[in-house]
Amino acid sequence: MAASVLLSAENTGLTFAVGNSGTVGAPGNGVGVPVPVPWNRSLDRALEEASATGCLNLSGRKLKEFPRSAANHDLTDTTRADLSRNRLPELPLEVCMFVSLEHLQLYQNCLRSLPESLLNLQALTYLNISRNQLSTLPSPVCSLPLKVLIACNNKLVSLPEELGQLRQLTELDVSCNEIQTLPPQVGRLDSLRDLNIRRNHLARLPPELAALPLVRLDFSCNKVTSIPVCYRNLRHLQSIVLDNNPLQNPPAQICIKGMIHIFKYLNNEASKTTPELPDYDRRPLAFGSCVEELYPGRPYGALDSGFNSVDSGDKRWSGNEVRLEAELEQIDFIDSCTGEEEEEEEEGRRGEVAETISLSSQFMAYIERRVTREVCCMYLRNIESRLKVSLPSDLGAALTDGVVLCHLANHVRPRSVPSIHVPSPAVPKLTMAKCRRNVENFLEACRRIGVPQTQLCLPLHILEERGLPLVAGTVRALLELAPPKYTTSPATTTNPLAM
Repeated sequence: MAASVLLSAENTGLTFAVGNSGTVGAPGNGVGVPVPVPWNRSLDRALEEASATGCLNLSGRKLKEFPRSAANHDLTDTTRADLSRNRLPELPLEVCMFVSLEHLQLYQNCLRSLPESLLNLQALTYLNISRNQLSTLPSPVCSLPLKVLIACNNKLVSLPEELGQLRQLTELDVSCNEIQTLPPQVGRLDSLRDLNIRRNHLARLPPELAALPLVRLDFSCNKVTSIPVCYRNLRHLQSIVLDNNPLQNPPAQICIKGMIHIFKYLNNEASKTTPELPDYDRRPLAFGSCVEELYPGRPYGALDSGFNSVDSGDKRWSGNEVRLEAELEQIDFIDSCTGEEEEEEEEGRRGEVAETISLSSQFMAYIERRVTREVCCMYLRNIESRLKVSLPSDLGAALTDGVVLCHLANHVRPRSVPSIHVPSPAVPKLTMAKCRRNVENFLEACRRIGVPQTQLCLPLHILEERGLPLVAGTVRALLELAPPKYTTSPATTTNPLAM
């Protein structure tokens, strides 16, 4: 059987044909005659595609400057540009003229600085400048409408105060640098959900982070010795990575137990009376109102609920009565107590209060998780009614490839996702790259349709099944923008996933 192997040497402009089949310029059998091919043919093809599609891909071409032949093509409408894995010493000025640019990849080049003309890119929402040689983050970067900024693996020693201007930023990655401190202006990043400051030289975490809606925080491989008590207010946090730090507060035996125990420790520390902390940092989390609603008229609330106990109810109530009598006796003879005994009694009472708060917080968190799960299911089963499909019981796994979500976006606004990667009988499971592209296209469609930035989840919440409530919130916000539902006859109903 005839066979042939085609080997192309693009850099030399030669093409060789080896095998038994005849090729142009290779009469008979054996090695054919070299056929000259223009070395920049594929480069021109990439520029032609960019002119037609708005997506410029010049990744991995060992470029030291922007191609001069680009002047022969109209690239003014470019929205996505990938110049990664080249040898660019600086950002080409030609790129700064792409005023419609939204997505820019510059990772793995030789960039030492960024030009002032970067300010022209007032549509840019995604910037990846990782794996370069940047020692400072220039202020023009902070004047862009960025939502994602990735600047890891550089030589940054600090972050500018202007960083607080990035009010739309949802993801910031400055890991693997030489940063020693974070500016307090980081507390102004009202939309920040994912912060990665791994492998730096940080010795202290700024308390301003406690005011942010962080979902993921990674400060591993630093020199942090203490987590601020105010971090217990990070209500949205789902993932915290803190290994390889000389932590003392909380101690190591607490940290290795996980996030729940860390926050329990911070809450208990906040309930202690420490003169070094201001009043608002000493106050424990407010669960009193919840306890009063659950246990009206009971002075001890849920302190003796009988959970996980084998004693009878009568015995538990009698214990409460004994405790009440003991406290009345203490009041009657309080004058006879020494100051040292008063301090011991007060310390014991504080311990009981802290335990009550801890039990109440765990109970309320459990209730909140149950309610959240039911609400999530309600909004994500709504997808079935909209798209006329049946989803498996594991909703998170069913959404990871982004296919259903993309179809849902197109249901709300037709053609909002122009292309969707779908599985096939030959390849029943999509690659992670295609899944991520679907998810990113879905979120971008949500933005264009009008879903507020504060209600958009992150790609990792869908791809890694980390935040089902956040995904449900995005779906709910998207469906609220859908036109009124119309009825169709069964004969005209189609399955959008079958297209």
